[in-house]
Amino acid sequence: MEKKVIILGVTGGIAAYKSAQLVSNLCKKEYEVHVIMTNNATEFVTPLTFEVLTNNKVAVDTFDRNFEYNVNHVSLAKKADLFIVVPATANVIAKFAAGIADDMLTTSYLACRCSTLIAPAMNTAMFEHVATRRNMEILRQDGVHFVHPDVGYLACGDKGTGRLADLTNIEERIDYLLHKSNELAGKKIVITAGPTQEALDPVRFLSNHSSGKMGYALARIASRMGAYVVLISGPVHLRAPYPVDEEIVSSATNMYSSVMEHLDYDYFIAAAAVSDYRPVEVSEQKIKKQDLADDLRLTFTQNEDIVKAVAENKKEHQKVVAFAMETENLVENARQKLMKKQVDMVVANNLREAGAGFQVDTNKVTLVMKDSEVELPLMSKENLAAKILKRMVKLQ
Repeated sequence: MEKKVIILGVTGGIAAYKSAQLVSNLCKKEYEVHVIMTNNATEFVTPLTFEVLTNNKVAVDTFDRNFEYNVNHVSLAKKADLFIVVPATANVIAKFAAGIADDMLTTSYLACRCSTLIAPAMNTAMFEHVATRRNMEILRQDGVHFVHPDVGYLACGDKGTGRLADLTNIEERIDYLLHKSNELAGKKIVITAGPTQEALDPVRFLSNHSSGKMGYALARIASRMGAYVVLISGPVHLRAPYPVDEEIVSSATNMYSSVMEHLDYDYFIAAAAVSDYRPVEVSEQKIKKQDLADDLRLTFTQNEDIVKAVAENKKEHQKVVAFAMETENLVENARQKLMKKQVDMVVANNLREAGAGFQVDTNKVTLVMKDSEVELPLMSKENLAAKILKRMVKLQ
């Protein structure tokens, strides 16, 4: 596949230095990045910094004669898959909204026909000014996307809204815009992810090693494929993918209740590692060691079976995908789960396999359907998510 081409505009704000890290991150993802800087931006970061990172000449002067003989702002615009401005000052936002083209960046913006993403960064008063809000609304109506700035300490010493959004959030939006499709447009997908926690007392709980990475990868790729995604997750240390609706729960009972509120799905994917049991009694006070005999004995009761409940209530057009983590007899156990719970597909992986299981960024699975099995090689969880979703769409 050809590399996706990004035009990155850098304007004259103190946050311009963060754009260098963004460019480095994007190049590591093998995007082709071309940087356009305003004259004011070069007062904060030199063009050489971006040229070293991108291996492309930085454009500043519209009439630079050191370029090949072509109209450079037009030739760049024709190549672009995405036009982004990080950071964007109030000044350049106003120029974009008014259609002013008086430098290389604003001229290139008007020449581009690809999607545009803007990450504003400025003083709080400037960001909240009615003129800036009006200009941003004009651009939104024009189809421009924005990454809202964060709240924090600003270079001027104030604290408020206007700090450049976290680079991870900006990258998430870039990836989304560059890879979005309509394969699942109009479909609602409910995905469970992560572990659940079953309280023993106010201090302790029982859980498992699930990181939630597989479920979050599925949510990310499904949203890029155009689906409306509801992600119901146990406690994890992951950011919700854009533009997924995330619901954080703790116990299996909480997750069951949340899932039962979303039975209007088209596809349900149970990627969470849900506790099968919970304590019959939860101590209101911390259990003290000296209060116990030599052994601690607890009585457990079964949690609600979320997958079984969803499958029992599904309509003809709805499809249910379950996950199975096994340590032996992978396919046999997965097929038993498929038949017992009456789901449409089971994604089975073996905890003993190198590179598979909990806490890692890769996985190796076998897809078990009613009349077939597909063994997939070791791959990243995002690539695997795409394979699972494409196979899911083909389920009859």
